[in-house]
Amino acid sequence: EQPVNMRAPATKRVVSDFRMRRTLLKKLTTCKSIAVSPNPGRGFLFYAEGMRLEPGATAPAFTLTSASGERVSLSGFKGQRVLLYAYPAALTPGCTTQACDFRDNLEAFTASGLTVIGISPDAPEKLAAFASSDHLPFVLLSDPDRTVLTKYGAWGEKKLYGKVVTGVIRSTFLISTTGKIEHAFYNVKATGHVAKLMRDLDIH
Repeated sequence: EQPVNMRAPATKRVVSDFRMRRTLLKKLTTCKSIAVSPNPGRGFLFYAEGMRLEPGATAPAFTLTSASGERVSLSGFKGQRVLLYAYPAALTPGCTTQACDFRDNLEAFTASGLTVIGISPDAPEKLAAFASSDHLPFVLLSDPDRTVLTKYGAWGEKKLYGKVVTGVIRSTFLISTTGKIEHAFYNVKATGHVAKLMRDLDIH
């Protein structure tokens, strides 16, 4: 059988052949978190915890519930550049600081043609409270089973106060008008991230 290199940098594995699928499934059973998406005509896309997106990769599709209770899909932003940021928990100090930084600079992001969207495992009700308490005008999405976070490589092991834990890896993704990853920033800081992001993307 053709071996499958799980250490390869690609962030998705397209499986259409039975033998390849069987081999890959054996390897994926050792992963703590796996997300599977259908890939019409070509089998399935497998996303495992620890797999990270790279520039040029196709941004994983999603449809999630927002803070307002609406169903929001990435496909609904076709033709727009999307700035998707993943954060651990609403209404916590670090995530509030980061969200408020995005809020305070939203005009600059919008002027640069970017649509800001936040994503976390929080329930829509908690996200609604978050948006209300801090006057957040951008979309906040709920991913309670962490499926989308896993696809984006934003769920997995990380260090917290010197200990290794499993949780949301604070990350930001710039998605192009054609649905490709332009930039993927992992393990970012809550404080100062937005300012650095604006410098990196030359946003004023």
